[in-house]
Amino acid sequence: MRSGIVERAAKDGLRRQLEDRRERLSTFIAEEGPDADFVRLLRQVDSVLARMDREDYGRCLVCNGDMRDTELQENPMVEYCLCDLSADQQRSLQKDLDLARRIQAGLLPDPDVSTAGWEASYRYEPAGVVSGDYCDLWVRQGEPGALYFAVGDVSGKGIAASLLMAHLQSAFRSLVGAGIALADVAARANRQLLDASIPTHYATLAFGRADQDGRLEIVNAGHCPPLVLRGATIERIGATGFPVGLLQGKPYEVAAMQLEAGDTLVLYTDGLSEARAGSSEDYGEDRIERVLALLGDGRPPRGIIRGIRSDLDAFLSGAPRADDLTLLAVRRTLG
Repeated sequence: MRSGIVERAAKDGLRRQLEDRRERLSTFIAEEGPDADFVRLLRQVDSVLARMDREDYGRCLVCNGDMRDTELQENPMVEYCLCDLSADQQRSLQKDLDLARRIQAGLLPDPDVSTAGWEASYRYEPAGVVSGDYCDLWVRQGEPGALYFAVGDVSGKGIAASLLMAHLQSAFRSLVGAGIALADVAARANRQLLDASIPTHYATLAFGRADQDGRLEIVNAGHCPPLVLRGATIERIGATGFPVGLLQGKPYEVAAMQLEAGDTLVLYTDGLSEARAGSSEDYGEDRIERVLALLGDGRPPRGIIRGIRSDLDAFLSGAPRADDLTLLAVRRTLG
């Protein structure tokens, strides 16, 4: 890995990502038995972590040159760079990536959505050309005043993660459109992702429905805890199930609560909570809560997102982000 503050920070982030993947694989093997695919993946992760310890991680096994940080962020287990591609092939690849970026941008919802009693806004910032984050807002026909929302994070980055992000969006809109209960939507999406993906890829996800009467229902499939801002009080919504695409046959539960005028639901990906400037500590969930408490209620969703994003910039002090970032705020406007 090339020397320097940015590269060291990127390497630390990749190590945390691999260690998290190792922990999830180990948990699955311990609970479900020594599945051959998962054992093989665990060995691959251990091999990459060993290379990090030997300081030869990030070096192409063909040309022995250093790979770009963006290549490693897209796939921390990559072993080869693009050294074997001709100039024409690299230009063709760049065109494909640019097209993928435009297609993904077209899949995003309107930046500001409102319906009877609710208003919502989001911010979606890929770390590279495309993102593995999932963000959605929509109103289902036939449910006046109900707002559906989702924020997720597919493991890894780059093209593979973005393809699974698009798959998730299609699955959720289809399942919700069929009138399926939220817990069953998560269970079916879990089965679909297990069938459509490779074992290394899964997604954490928080999604739900905000009803016209102020009732909020949400499923947290192993995602960063959604936060409910009530004045200066913050409530966390813990996990109600495992990430989708990780384990077969695990149940999901729905958390429900009542929101009053001015109360706001905030969802985010770990591109916020795990952001790091140099060798400092992560931005962290506690800081997110402190910023929200200072912002207080009454602000529109866009203002809340702007406030969090401004504080993140101050925290990073000019250092680049190493991960995709998504922020979503849903505010109750009626009592």
